Amino acid sequence: MEISIIKIGNSKGLRLSKDILTRYNIKDTVELVLEKGYIILKPTAQPRKGWEKAFKEMHEREDDQLLMNDVFEDENLEEWT
Repeated sequence: MEISIIKIGNSKGLRLSKDILTRYNIKDTVELVLEKGYIILKPTAQPRKGWEKAFKEMHEREDDQLLMNDVFEDENLEEWT
């Protein structure tokens, strides 16, 4: 795909279509990678975005309990010392 370089103030930039932004889930930033003569734009991944708020809400609802014991009944802890 060929796109034009456009003037933005004293700089120049790329304009990406809404379809590209949506398809690649690009919001506010991209990662720029320079590799072997290529310029690669990658969506910035934020896989844990919102987790802190979600965990806080779980704690407030007391929904953050262990699903299973952290020590099994037949576990021999002496062999680890």
